[in-house]
Amino acid sequence: MLIKQHELIDGARVVFKMNHEDGGYDCPGCAWPDDRHGLTMDICENGIKHATWELTKKRATPDFFAAHTVAELSAGATSPSRRGRLTEPMRYDAASDKYVPVTWDDAFALIGRHLRGLASPNEAAFYTSGRLSNEATFLYQLWARELGTNNLPDCSNMCHEASGRALQAALGTGKGRATSSTGRRPTA
Repeated sequence: MLIKQHELIDGARVVFKMNHEDGGYDCPGCAWPDDRHGLTMDICENGIKHATWELTKKRATPDFFAAHTVAELSAGATSPSRRGRLTEPMRYDAASDKYVPVTWDDAFALIGRHLRGLASPNEAAFYTSGRLSNEATFLYQLWARELGTNNLPDCSNMCHEASGRALQAALGTGKGRATSSTGRRPTA
């Protein structure tokens, strides 16, 4: 991953500081509990990915999106994520089948119009990429809940171990469960 992101030197420095108590920082993509003291290396592949994604100098500019339709991008002709970070807000334009730049004010106004137009907040579903930091994900879920919905994905993988531990302590299970109307768990 460090070679792929062209961050072999800086990436290695960052990775070796990750999850260290003295002079280090918490993994930007993981909520792993801080109860494993004294480890020399406390990282995983996803942590390395997150650290190098934060370092990238690559940019997905409006010129990239002007050159490709969404149909081309969906067919795998080229991947926007490999191009790097967005440099400004974008919205889909159906007439051209392309993403086009918009101002921040226009982006927030468009989102607000759509959310205010819902009959219920539960008509919205909120999802984030695994590339989003814990802090940004936390704020995003607060925003969804303030809107009035819990329609957020269930993340029960290793990177959400802290959440799973809290759910286990509070509810007796570390991840979401579904039961039938009879109270029995559904079978496959």
